[in-house]
Amino acid sequence: MSVRSFLAVFFGVALAWMAFLPAAHADEWNQMTKLKFSEPVQIPGHEVLPAGSYWFVLANSPADRNIVQVFSSDWRHEYATLLTEPTLRQHATSHTVVKFAERPHDQPPALLKWYYPGRFTGHEFLYSAKNEHRFSRDIKENVTAGSFASRS
Repeated sequence: MSVRSFLAVFFGVALAWMAFLPAAHADEWNQMTKLKFSEPVQIPGHEVLPAGSYWFVLANSPADRNIVQVFSSDWRHEYATLLTEPTLRQHATSHTVVKFAERPHDQPPALLKWYYPGRFTGHEFLYSAKNEHRFSRDIKENVTAGSFASRS
């Protein structure tokens, strides 16, 4: 094999390999996750999501990684754009983890935290100080799988 052929093959393989980098990075960058709730769930802003599937994704902002958008399962409706703050956990998992606050029987559970698979840092949803005090007493953990790399 000539040097010229070797270089052509080398750069061809390198170029093909680099073509896959943005797709892999986009997965981690926006943390796109499809969550399915079997009952209504409260999110900040007094919004209640009916039982069903929703896409949770980080807003496309290089300046702020603490903005979460919530979309319908078909991407036609944006339910909310929410500010969050980073929250740490001791162990990363291979699946999505969400934490809820139990509420009185006549009110839906409130979504408190969302952790993307493989990450120690998650997103804590910001509620009013009054609600946060109530939530801090009754936290339960639910595990939900469903991280996806593309809109389907």
